[in-house]
Amino acid sequence: MTAFWICAGVTAASALVSLGFSAAAALTARHQARTDAAYVLPRSVALAAVSLVPLIGQTRSSLLTIALAMVIVQALDAVVGSTIRDRAKTFGPASISALNLMALVWFLV
Repeated sequence: MTAFWICAGVTAASALVSLGFSAAAALTARHQARTDAAYVLPRSVALAAVSLVPLIGQTRSSLLTIALAMVIVQALDAVVGSTIRDRAKTFGPASISALNLMALVWFLV
């Protein structure tokens, strides 16, 4: 049961951090970047909301689904960070993705 709670916590933290960055971008960006950030924000809100479902319902399938989604989201964020050659935007999401993946694998075994 400990693996469930750790995986659920890491997943929720990952989604909430992602939401925080999306909200900050939507509030501070200008012109077209602000419009782009405004489109990303609702998706981050949805992922953050769904990441709370396993904490409430304690179902394996819901945790598996959202944890996998957040591993993919953070890994792709790391790719974007690498593409723009920003070390913080590469290694931050990559680290969170790896941590979430390790928690997910522990939960599954």
